Amino acid sequence: MSITLDIKIKRADKVYHEGDVLNGVIVISSNSDFKHDGITLTVEGSVNLQISSKNVGVLEAFYSAVKPIQLLYIVCEVSGPGRLPSGVTEMPFQIPLKPKSNRVFYETYHGVYVNISYAIKCDMKRSFLSKDLQKCQQFLIQYKSNSPNCPQLQIKNEKSINFEMSPSVLTSGRAAVPEFLLKGFIESLYCNISKPFKGRLTLVRCAVPVKSIELQLVRVETCGCAEGFAKEATEIQNIQIGDGDIPHNIFIPIYMVFPRLFTCPTIVTTNFKIEFEVNIVIVFDNDHLITNNFPVILYRE
Repeated sequence: MSITLDIKIKRADKVYHEGDVLNGVIVISSNSDFKHDGITLTVEGSVNLQISSKNVGVLEAFYSAVKPIQLLYIVCEVSGPGRLPSGVTEMPFQIPLKPKSNRVFYETYHGVYVNISYAIKCDMKRSFLSKDLQKCQQFLIQYKSNSPNCPQLQIKNEKSINFEMSPSVLTSGRAAVPEFLLKGFIESLYCNISKPFKGRLTLVRCAVPVKSIELQLVRVETCGCAEGFAKEATEIQNIQIGDGDIPHNIFIPIYMVFPRLFTCPTIVTTNFKIEFEVNIVIVFDNDHLITNNFPVILYRE
């Protein structure tokens, strides 16, 4: 006897907001009728924290102190023990999405040391001679516009910035750096996550050929507790915006889309932080490189 269990969520993009109703159907297919010992749905959302292996020796207390932070947990019985007929059976469900008391929803995010995920799971219990069936389906939580959980931080008044990169602004290693001047413009370091990061660069002069100019997006994840904190920066994406011997005094556009799931609005809490940085990297012909770092705050408007 072949039995399949599936969950179909109504929204094709699977994006929901706090207060929405998660609705869909449980689909059960079988080539003959069968008994079951009950069908339940579990909706769960959590923040999972992991410590880098570099910090294990320093912060061994993390293994006992850093636990998943549960944001959402709902269990409901769809059907008590009974018998289902052969063919396809559909069981609709509607579950309001409300966080646990003293908790708030954060946007879905897949990082290296911090993961925020939401899922709905269906369990069908069967007799001890038959195997229980289970199906899990992830869905996405996203802030509403102007959500109080999203860091707006007076972004309306933020202006564009101009910057320069040259040997004179370096704190160390000036002797190995050729004479050069790069001027840049960034529209804002307070970035609407649904819009691209934009600006422009101009290589005014350089004594040696430039091999590459790159734009890096970096996540800075911090996990912590009363015993201490561990902070790690990892690259999300690297975009080459200039290749080869870059001509002087021409505009090089900066245009970067924030990737879904691997970025989220900046989060700062007592247990963890998710922050972001943008690096502009110049690689010279001798493979020597210079980096200019810009912390950015992401929000959703």
